[in-house]
Amino acid sequence: MSSICLIDTSVFLNLLNVPNCNQQHVSVLQDFQTYFEADCTFLLPMATIIETGNHIAQNGDGTIRRKTAIRFVEQVKAAFNGQAPWKPTSFPDTAEILEWIDQFPDLAGRNKAPDRQEGTSFGDLSIIEEFNKSCKRFPMSEVFIWSLDSDLQRYHQRGK
Repeated sequence: MSSICLIDTSVFLNLLNVPNCNQQHVSVLQDFQTYFEADCTFLLPMATIIETGNHIAQNGDGTIRRKTAIRFVEQVKAAFNGQAPWKPTSFPDTAEILEWIDQFPDLAGRNKAPDRQEGTSFGDLSIIEEFNKSCKRFPMSEVFIWSLDSDLQRYHQRGK
């Protein structure tokens, strides 16, 4: 089975070339090509979709936001219709959220790194849980979160 790649918001913003959030657009496209040629299965977590939409709505003037939002909608619709290189994950149901939500206060309160005054967001927690679910479902496969954030890059199952 091919590797399973969960796309984080930091990467999706660059793939969509969202203004002011696309500083690594060229390198992300190059990495995408490499992963695509390696036959990776790309998953687009619901948190990534929501967070990307938030960044677009809070970024630039109305004309830029609208043009970027149209590209975003086209790509998300294509994902749901099976016409994009990535597939959306499902929204977690109540039982799933109740299994892992109690972790959030500790993760939010603990700094991601010694030099950062920032905890793990609820969106990142949901992506981490999607990673854990994929690892359990595909224990023989490589599974990783593709992120530009070092704290999420460490989520990588090598496969057995």
